[in-house]
Amino acid sequence: MTHFNSCTSKNEHSISGLMDEDEPFFSNLDLFLFSLIAGLLVYWIIFRKKAEPIPEFKKLESTPQTTRETSFIGKMKKTGKNIVVFYGSQTGTAEEFANRLAKDAHRYGMKGMAADPEEYDMSELSRLTEVENSIAIFCMATYGEGDPTDNAQDFYDWLQEGDADFSGVKYTVFALGNKTYEHYNSMGKYVDKRLAELGARRKSANDLTGVMMLNIDNIMLLNTILSDKKVQFCKQVCNVWGQFLTHVVVYFMVYLLSFIVCSHRPFDSKNPFLAAVTVNRKLNKAGDRHLMHLELDITGSKIRYESGDHVAVYPINDSVIVNRIGDLLGVDLDTVISLNNLDEESNKKHPFPCPSTYRTALTHYLDITNPPRTNVLYELAQYATEPKDQENMRKMASSSPEGKALYQSWVLDSCRNILAILEDFPSLRPPIDHLCELLPRLQARYYSIASSSKVHANSIHICAVVVEYETKTGRVNKGVATNWLKNKMPTDNGHKATVPMYIRKSQFRLPFKSTNPVIMVGPGTGIAPFMGFVQERGWLKEQGKDVGDTVLYYGCRYKKEDFLYQEELEEFEKTGVLTALNVAFSRDQAEKVYVQHLLKKNKEAVWRLVHSDNAHIYICGDARNMARDVQNAFYEIAEELGGLSRSQAVDYVKKLMTKGRYSQDVWS
Repeated sequence: MTHFNSCTSKNEHSISGLMDEDEPFFSNLDLFLFSLIAGLLVYWIIFRKKAEPIPEFKKLESTPQTTRETSFIGKMKKTGKNIVVFYGSQTGTAEEFANRLAKDAHRYGMKGMAADPEEYDMSELSRLTEVENSIAIFCMATYGEGDPTDNAQDFYDWLQEGDADFSGVKYTVFALGNKTYEHYNSMGKYVDKRLAELGARRKSANDLTGVMMLNIDNIMLLNTILSDKKVQFCKQVCNVWGQFLTHVVVYFMVYLLSFIVCSHRPFDSKNPFLAAVTVNRKLNKAGDRHLMHLELDITGSKIRYESGDHVAVYPINDSVIVNRIGDLLGVDLDTVISLNNLDEESNKKHPFPCPSTYRTALTHYLDITNPPRTNVLYELAQYATEPKDQENMRKMASSSPEGKALYQSWVLDSCRNILAILEDFPSLRPPIDHLCELLPRLQARYYSIASSSKVHANSIHICAVVVEYETKTGRVNKGVATNWLKNKMPTDNGHKATVPMYIRKSQFRLPFKSTNPVIMVGPGTGIAPFMGFVQERGWLKEQGKDVGDTVLYYGCRYKKEDFLYQEELEEFEKTGVLTALNVAFSRDQAEKVYVQHLLKKNKEAVWRLVHSDNAHIYICGDARNMARDVQNAFYEIAEELGGLSRSQAVDYVKKLMTKGRYSQDVWS
C-alpha cells in the first residue's frame, strides 16, 4: 500500500472582480478604437508581468518527466530496488496488489517497486541482470476472448513481435482469472510461455511447468488452491525469493480482479467524453424491478463504435452514504485536502486528483459500497477502542480458517460496505485521512452497447437493470451505477443530464460475411448487444445486401411484465429482419422454461444452421448458470444429431470457438 501524507485547510472562497468604468461616448470611431486598444495593451503588459513569477508550478510538473519514468532499470538502480512487480489490469485492483507486494518486500530483506508496463520501456527487461539479486513478477489478468488488459496491450504486442534475449532474467507469473470463462488465464499463461521461450528463468511459486493461477470465482478457498506442498516447493526452488514468493502467493490468493480492455479512441478512461442523456425510459411494464433504456448523445465527439462494443460510464457515489460517513467520523466534508505520496520516487504522487475535499474524494474517487478487503480491516483495527471490536477485525484479516470463515460470513455474505462496518463497530472511528488512503478507487462500469452505429451514429444505447437488494443485516444496498443512471433524466431543472463515458473495444462481432446465419442467445439484459446486431442486419438488408438467417433466443420472467423491446423485436420479425424470434417466459407456466430448453426443442433447425450453414453463435448474459447451460445444450444437440460422443461434442464446440463462430459476452 502506498502511503500518503494529508494536508488539510478550510475551504475558503475569495471573490475578485474588475469594475468597468463608464466610457464616454465618442463620435470619432477612430479615437475610440485607439483608446480601447491602448487600454488593453497596458492591461496586458501589467498583468503579464504579474503572472510571470509562477515557474514553481512548471518546476513541479517537469521534475517527474525524467528518464526514470520510462526506464525501470534506471529507477531500480537509483533507488536500490531489486524486485519489480508488473501488473496488467484496468480496475485498479492489480495495481493495489502490486503496490502491497512491493511494499512488503522489505520484510524479506529486499526492496520492491510496482510498475505499469504501459509506462515503461519493456525492452529493458533483458537488462534486469544488471541489478544484483533481482526478479520480475508479473500479475496478469485476462479479458474476453483471451485478450490482454488495456495497459498490457503494448507489452503483449511487443512480446509477440520481439526477439529479445532474456537469458539470466529471473521471473514469476501470477495469472488472475475466473474459471467460468472459456479463456481462463490466457494472458498469464502466454506471458509465462513467451518469457521462457526468450530465455528467461522461471522462479515459480507453483511448479516448474507453469504459472501460479487463481480462480477468483471463490477467493476464500485458499486451502483448496494452495497446498502445503506448493508452498514448500516455492521455498525450496526460489532460494532467496522463496519466503517472499510464498508471501506473495498468500496475498495473491485473496485478491479479486475484474478484467477489461479499453479501446484506443479519441476519448478513453483517462479522458472520458461528457455525453448528454437524451432518452431514459423504463422498459418493463410491471413487476418490482426497474429495467431501463438510456440513450447517450455523442454528436461531435468523433467517437466511433461497432455493434458488440462496450460503453464505460463513470458513476458517483450516493450522497446519503457519503454524508453518513462524514457524520460518523465527525468531519467537515468540505475541508480541502491533499494526500501526498511519501515515496518521492513514485510516479503516482496522489491516490486521486489533489487538492480535493473529503466530499469530492468520497463521492467521485473512492469505492465506498463494496465490501472492504482484509488488508483494510487490518489497518483500521488499530483505531477500534473496544478490545473485542479490535480482536474481531484482526481475526477477519488473518489467514486462519476461523478468520477467513468470519470474513466470509460477516463481511462478504452479509454485503457489509465500509459504512456498515463503521455502524456495526461503534468504537471504530478511524482518521478520515487514513480511510481515504486505504479505500480502493471507484471504477468505471461497463455495459454492452444496445445499438448499431450504422443506424445510430450519434448515440449510444444502454440496457440495464437497476440493482437494489436487502442484505442479511436488513440494510438495502443499491448498485452505484444503475441507481445513478436511473436518475439521469434528459432535462434536470433546465440543465442537460450528462454521463462521463468512453468506448471499450470488444471481440464480440457479427460475421464478416453478412450471408452467414447468426444464432443469438441473450435472456434478460443480455438482449443488449443483439439489439445492435439486429439493427445492423436490418440496415444491411436496406442496403440491398444478402443477409443470412438471423435467429434470436430471448428469455424473461413474464410476457406481460418484462419482455424487453417487445414491440421492436416483433416488428423486426414481421419485416423479416429476424428470421425467428424464440422467447422463453420462465414463469408464465408451472414448469420453468429457459432459453436452453428452446434450443433443444428446435434442435434440428439449430444443428442445420450450425453444422451445414456455417452459422455464428453468440451468447450474452450470466456466465455462472445461463452460459454453461446453453453450452451444454449445444453439446447435447451435437451428440444427438451429429452422432458424436460427449468428448467429441465438446471438441466440436471448442473448434467453433477457435474459428470465431462461438462467441460469449458474459459476466458473473
